[in-house]
Amino acid sequence: MRILVTGGAGFIGSALVRRIIADTEHEVLVYDKLTYAGNLASLAPVARDPRYSFVQADICDAQAARAALQKFQPHWVMNLAAESHVDRSIDAPAAFIETNIVGAYTMLQASLAYWRGLDAAGKSAFRFHHISTDEVFGSLGADGRFREDTPYMPNSPYSASKAGSDHLVRAWSHTYGLPTLLTNCSNNYGPYHFPEKLIPLMILNALEGLPLPVYGRGENVRDWLFVEDHAEALLAIVAAGRVGESYNIGGDSERRNLEVVELICDLVDELAPRRRGGSRRDLITYVQDRPGHDLRYAIDASKVRREIGWRPRHGFEAGLRKTVMWYLENEGWWRDIRSGAYRGERLGVAV
Repeated sequence: MRILVTGGAGFIGSALVRRIIADTEHEVLVYDKLTYAGNLASLAPVARDPRYSFVQADICDAQAARAALQKFQPHWVMNLAAESHVDRSIDAPAAFIETNIVGAYTMLQASLAYWRGLDAAGKSAFRFHHISTDEVFGSLGADGRFREDTPYMPNSPYSASKAGSDHLVRAWSHTYGLPTLLTNCSNNYGPYHFPEKLIPLMILNALEGLPLPVYGRGENVRDWLFVEDHAEALLAIVAAGRVGESYNIGGDSERRNLEVVELICDLVDELAPRRRGGSRRDLITYVQDRPGHDLRYAIDASKVRREIGWRPRHGFEAGLRKTVMWYLENEGWWRDIRSGAYRGERLGVAV
């Protein structure tokens, strides 16, 4: 298959591309604008492979999208291009509306026109797979999990923009017949993660002896999904998922934020001990909570297990250990980011 991956230089996108090249015979075209979170260094392991190609372009650019589709002739479009950080969406929501809603619309329109021009076999094989988030469902209490039929109730500019794009995907499937798939995943973590997100930020701050800011009292709960498991799920779903369906992808690893930070401290202490000894837990600092911070997310992934046969391979502790070790072994990758425009400052305080 030929797979066009938008946002393929981002965190999840690059994990998907690396898996495509390593574990399949498919060809892949990465279509990425290369914003602050898009990093070609994340694709360096596969960049010389003849089945890999790259074009720098914006998903909001209709002409560029049409040109990429016509030239590459993909069987599958996997749309991962998105603005994805809740705190950034609080400070500057316009970029999220533009990329996540207008960009999704633009890719849907370009894909629809391309799909309509295919022969019968090409139309049958084509898939538009839109990758989204569990945050579209809102916030859970102490019990329950998000299912595919859970009503949407987004609470942040980020999740609202992703909810909007999900609705567009469903509409283009129902109204125009475009063969779509939709997945909603829980919080990802793993190698090559841009260090403004919780886990990489805590790892790097712990290594550098900087404060570890925990929102509120650290009681917010997330279900954590190792990014390599997510990439495997995405490939399985685009190949075998039922057209027009949505699938939840979760890691079965619910943890309070404070537990996550404490475990990171313990792993960094073990793998990179301080010269003067002592635990990095003394770096934990409680800060004012994020505005509108959802209490808990949790995914019911029984549908993808039942229909596709996928389940996560990594428990949280094992995945987190691999993640910490990767950051210890790849300082060159993250040092370039830390020395550049993003230095780990607090975002999301515009309210």
